[in-house]
Amino acid sequence: MVNVGPMELIIVLVIALLVLGPKRLPEAGRAVGKGMREFKDSLSGINDHDDDEDDGEPHTIRDGTTSSSSS
Repeated sequence: MVNVGPMELIIVLVIALLVLGPKRLPEAGRAVGKGMREFKDSLSGINDHDDDEDDGEPHTIRDGTTSSSSS
């Protein structure tokens, strides 16, 4: 794996600042952070929503009662 030191990080940040400009740099940082978070969550199996299709039928809960999901 490649070691990235502080000098390399400064060079990358300066290039990003020159290419994107001061107004778009925070937006790009947020987009990269969100993408990394989604990638990490997908690898660890954490989902905020159910990917299964909802057919509108009530779902059976363990105690025998039914519940209709309204999403």
